[in-house]
Amino acid sequence: MDAKKKYRLCAEAAEEKHAENLVILDVAEVTDFTQYFIIASGASDRQVQAIADSIQDKMKEHKILPVGIEGYNEGKWILMDYDDVIIHVFYGPIRELYDLERLWHDAKKVRRRKTVKAGANKAA
Repeated sequence: MDAKKKYRLCAEAAEEKHAENLVILDVAEVTDFTQYFIIASGASDRQVQAIADSIQDKMKEHKILPVGIEGYNEGKWILMDYDDVIIHVFYGPIRELYDLERLWHDAKKVRRRKTVKAGANKAA
């Protein structure tokens, strides 16, 4: 599966658990170890873990396993490595502390359309 499809699946899974401030960065031109970063937040350690679980479950459905996962037990900053897509799921205040978006300011921000669930009202 290509990296673009991977990041879309991961973002969708994060949104299903109401991840906050989801950002996707195309880091291919500024690093050689991955193509995309997904950065998202949760309002509690339990929500951070639920977001990570949702991503892992979605990827397993497509027979994709992570290279590694770190920080799950604490639920403050979970790093999920899917080779060409790396996901950072933060507890809100920890995300502000590390401010990865600032550290990777040279990366292109990926624009994506929000998924609209059936029966939901569309914004004008």
